Amino acid sequence: MSGGPPGQRTPGEPWGGVRPFSIKTKLGALVVIAVLITTGLSMIAVHTKTELRFITVFSMIATLLITQFVAHSLTAPLDEMNTVARSISRGDYTRRVSENRRDELGDLAGTINVMADELEAQERHRKELVANVSHELRTPIAGLRAVLENVVDGVSAADPETMRTALKQTERLGRLVETLLDLSRLDNGVVPLKTRRFEVWPYLSGVLKEANMVASARAGIASGSGSHTRTDVHLHLDVSPPELTAHADPERLHQVVANLIDNAVKHSPAHGRVTVKARRGALAESLELEVLDEGPGIPKSEWHRVFERFNRGAVRAPHGPGSDGGTGLGLAIARWAVDLHGGRIAVAESDRGCRIIVTLPGVHSAPS
Repeated sequence: MSGGPPGQRTPGEPWGGVRPFSIKTKLGALVVIAVLITTGLSMIAVHTKTELRFITVFSMIATLLITQFVAHSLTAPLDEMNTVARSISRGDYTRRVSENRRDELGDLAGTINVMADELEAQERHRKELVANVSHELRTPIAGLRAVLENVVDGVSAADPETMRTALKQTERLGRLVETLLDLSRLDNGVVPLKTRRFEVWPYLSGVLKEANMVASARAGIASGSGSHTRTDVHLHLDVSPPELTAHADPERLHQVVANLIDNAVKHSPAHGRVTVKARRGALAESLELEVLDEGPGIPKSEWHRVFERFNRGAVRAPHGPGSDGGTGLGLAIARWAVDLHGGRIAVAESDRGCRIIVTLPGVHSAPS
């Protein structure tokens, strides 16, 4: 049974379950036609008393012409496949073979195209992974720099609390670097989630505190990293009930919340407000997160493109003061992390600004 949708052919599967124009059939037809031509010309020679040598020459010419036609129909697609295969071997995965035949060569063309699609997807995932990790490394580095600069400049003392903040950023930086070592697992689609139960209020409070600290550190630094430098936007946390708990991977969830906050702050007006809400989901220890800003919002026609990589939106001037255009990776990283949990992330209706809702499945549905 075919694994594809109705009306489509899986590579390697005969058209309609039967190959009416297989290469064996064509070669057999070539032999039959050659015999019929020779027999027909021989009968004509008998009835018209034509010399045998003329009949032989005519038979050979006709047979050679038919053979040449069949041979060309077989070698032309092979030449095309060879060209495409050479392009793939050089790293060009954009070339494809024409699938306009109903024989074994058509099946081979389909198989080559599927292989090219998979190789192209693997290469794209590899590049996206490097871009994701590079993007995420900037946050703990900026946070650690902020702590150290404050200590060096005398703004804050090198007390245990300040050192714990620096240690936390260093530990997070180390965990992100470990992601690079998991490259082979990620390329194979196997991403380990270290899920555990945690209290939502203190966890999200830490994420918001870090976002404020990083924004302050970036203010006045022209890094071009795509992260906001806004210090005029107020971050508000709303968790209900206060003792709410969830079951997820805290490190991956940190990527989601931090990037959603970063995106919301960049699009907020001067002295705007970004609200992070957390509610209990439908299942045990499932979680529903909502990030709402007061910016210009996202046109509904663009909702399906919001989480695409390198997409910066269609709004002409979406960013507030002190914010650059961004890399277009933040929301894509958020979707990637949510997908790992088996959850959902989407733009929702809002009277003002942009409203993004994240739903995590909880302890029973989260991947192990």
